[in-house]
Amino acid sequence: MDGEALEKVYQENLEERIIAYLSETRSISLEQAMNIYYHSKLADKIHRGVEGVQYLDFKVLVQILCEVEQELFD
Repeated sequence: MDGEALEKVYQENLEERIIAYLSETRSISLEQAMNIYYHSKLADKIHRGVEGVQYLDFKVLVQILCEVEQELFD
């Protein structure tokens, strides 16, 4: 497996953890959590690898998402 493939697997696992933790902490369904995450600027940053944000802990990323993109929860 090359570096690009490993990065893709890492990203997919990170997204799964973010969505599950978001669902758990906000007491929302996995479907709602997926919708929120995939419509967020954070998801775009992770996908593009902006500022190394994809290497932060998933719990920190959920906290950032909840604080910075509160409008997604309305």
